[in-house]
Amino acid sequence: MRLLSTRVDGNPASGYKVRGSSNFHSLPTPALGSLTRRYNLMKKKAAAKPKRLSAKSKKKQDVTLRGVKAVAAAPPAPKKLPLAEDPRFTQAVQNYELGLRLMQERKFERAKSAFLKVVSGPSKELADRVRVHLNACTAALARSSTTFKTPEEHYDYVVSVMNSGDYDSAREHLERMIKQYPKADYIWYGLAVLDALQGRSMDALKHLDDAIRLNPANRIQARNDSDFQNMLDDPRFTELLYPEPGEADAARSASPKGR
Repeated sequence: MRLLSTRVDGNPASGYKVRGSSNFHSLPTPALGSLTRRYNLMKKKAAAKPKRLSAKSKKKQDVTLRGVKAVAAAPPAPKKLPLAEDPRFTQAVQNYELGLRLMQERKFERAKSAFLKVVSGPSKELADRVRVHLNACTAALARSSTTFKTPEEHYDYVVSVMNSGDYDSAREHLERMIKQYPKADYIWYGLAVLDALQGRSMDALKHLDDAIRLNPANRIQARNDSDFQNMLDDPRFTELLYPEPGEADAARSASPKGR
């Protein structure tokens, strides 16, 4: 019959007890001394106090903990919106479309301003695309700022611009010419025509009156000018072109050429 043995209390030094027997027998083994030493060493390690950190290690640990806390307390980085949802991109697209429309209307100065806003926007693709239009606007503005030998030559250029439908550019030229040549009646007359074409009746009447005062012959010219056809039903326009005989003589004597 085979006997099984077991330890009494888990200590290798306590010996073994034969199962089924009340007697205690010390059963030494060749490895008993080694087991005893290992057991005692484990007990000493378990009872030993935890190792104290040096001042340098403790300081380093504190810095690390503060860094971890700071990262944990920092607000999360703002989520970057997709380009299509970015309101700045939407504004850039609107400026791009506005610039194209202004170019078609030959309003190159305003178109250039709109395109410059696109360049400073968030879309590199739009910025690269708009540079071609910027160059076209710059070239058109350079042509429009060409120097003229005489005011008459400049005025002929303005008439061609007006006939092309670029009323805003024509007005810029005429207003600049008025400041340079305030006594040139044909400039006032051209400004009156431009006002009539744009439906600015009050300005047209005022500027036409200025042109007639400087040169009464402009009254005759205006009667046969089709550019004033949308003002034919205005009684003020009729009174200006067909004054009473006494009023016409007074206006003629008050004009620079009538003196």
